[in-house]
Amino acid sequence: MRRENKMNTALTIAGSDSSGGAGIQADIKTMTAHGVYAMSAVTALTAQNTTGVTGIMEVTPEFLREQIDDIFTDIYPDAVKIGMVSSSRLIEVIAERLAHYGAANVVVDPVMVATSGARLIGEEAVGTLKQRLLPMATVLTPNIPEAEVLSGMDVRTAEDMERAAALIGDTYGCAVLVKGGHQLNDANDLLYRNGRFKWFLGTRIHNPNTHGTGCTLSSAIASNLAKGRDMETSVEMAKRYLSLALSDMLDLGKGSGPMNHAFAIRGEY
Repeated sequence: MRRENKMNTALTIAGSDSSGGAGIQADIKTMTAHGVYAMSAVTALTAQNTTGVTGIMEVTPEFLREQIDDIFTDIYPDAVKIGMVSSSRLIEVIAERLAHYGAANVVVDPVMVATSGARLIGEEAVGTLKQRLLPMATVLTPNIPEAEVLSGMDVRTAEDMERAAALIGDTYGCAVLVKGGHQLNDANDLLYRNGRFKWFLGTRIHNPNTHGTGCTLSSAIASNLAKGRDMETSVEMAKRYLSLALSDMLDLGKGSGPMNHAFAIRGEY
């Protein structure tokens, strides 16, 4: 007789990071640390390490569609996290297949602007992202520069964060978590949901190794949603997980290294 042993499940749709600190690898580590079964649909392979990216090889839309179909028709995910997708054709495939399968708990990390300020995807892809994918999101997790792109306004103060979050949330009909950083409310994040604001306050952690923080936070939120937690609890616990992973002060590589996703692998997560 087959023995029942069920787990909550989550799918990450993102690019691979060969150095393991961000992208698919960070997502899988984070989901595993949360006791959630992680699955992946890879949008691109990257050659990178802690000092930078040296190469990117995107998958074809047909192959991305096949990955997503194979997952949803076998192990249906309780939540979906979407990271950087750099082309309109891939964004279209993701949106179409998620709509087809009625995906729930969709966390979109709208990766458009690097920490350095460099734009990571072109205007056409940004337009497709806004039109097709963002309206499907349960929650968006933009950083300050990305919130500026999505809201069309400059974000310089806490009040600006609130205005931008409301603009984005009301436009796309979803919750929005505007992440602090970039010298503004450095460790404080703002959730806008159903017309209400909630600030999640934090203490700045003086750790130069912050590679993959955005991927990790969005994956932690998806993991908590997959386990049936409400939005505010999911954000609060994800923020705590990220802070503790950074506080472990892992130091690998010659550049901005990864955090320790497995700091509590036998603990409460």
